[in-house]
Amino acid sequence: MKLDILVFAVHPDDAELGCSGTIMKHIAQGKKVGIVDLTRGELGTRGTAETRDVEAEKSAQIMKLTVRENLSFRDGFFKNDEAHQLKIIETIRKYQPEIILCNALHDRHPDHGRAGDLINDSVFLSGLPKINTMFESKEQMAWRPRLLLQYIQDRYIKPDIIIDVTPFFEDKLKSIKAFETQFFNPNLNEPNTYISSPDFLESVVGRAREFGKSIGVTYGEGFTSKKLLGVTDLFNLL
Repeated sequence: MKLDILVFAVHPDDAELGCSGTIMKHIAQGKKVGIVDLTRGELGTRGTAETRDVEAEKSAQIMKLTVRENLSFRDGFFKNDEAHQLKIIETIRKYQPEIILCNALHDRHPDHGRAGDLINDSVFLSGLPKINTMFESKEQMAWRPRLLLQYIQDRYIKPDIIIDVTPFFEDKLKSIKAFETQFFNPNLNEPNTYISSPDFLESVVGRAREFGKSIGVTYGEGFTSKKLLGVTDLFNLL
């Protein structure tokens, strides 16, 4: 199944927080978009891996994803090593995306940066034909997407590109709130955490407004790139 955009997220809800507006914008344009979560978020203080599975599926339906799967790496303990890289390479070659979005390269949660490095290294290696991988008993062909971007998460990082997601922002919030055990929910008897306060969701809105203001729209999502980005002409810039 070939995808136009493949989003890697180390925890279920990372993609929702970082780039769900961009995901839904491109799906509305007819693009096929999928999310691959690296872990089940089993070390999260609130909820369980099983509740996160259900919440991730609910969010996938809100975003109208083509596919969502979970690689079940160990939350908090996965490594950027050969075994994990080969699994990522297999996934990239399976979906053959034109564009990959992944976790920030540094952030408050150490898993985010480690996942960002893992994906960046694996994207390069996926393009090397002498690295052999198999899927469903068939040898896979080398594949490297034409664009790799990192979405911005908790810590502020100056973006290299901002996407206008204004028409999709309310649905972005719905996709986030699908993770009922993780974010503010007065009906749950769960420990308070950094992301479960009402202020946290307000900060998500504030970040989107800040990025949007930078390009003259209401809401935006920011991304970074390790390489310079070019445009074909000057008339499509905001």
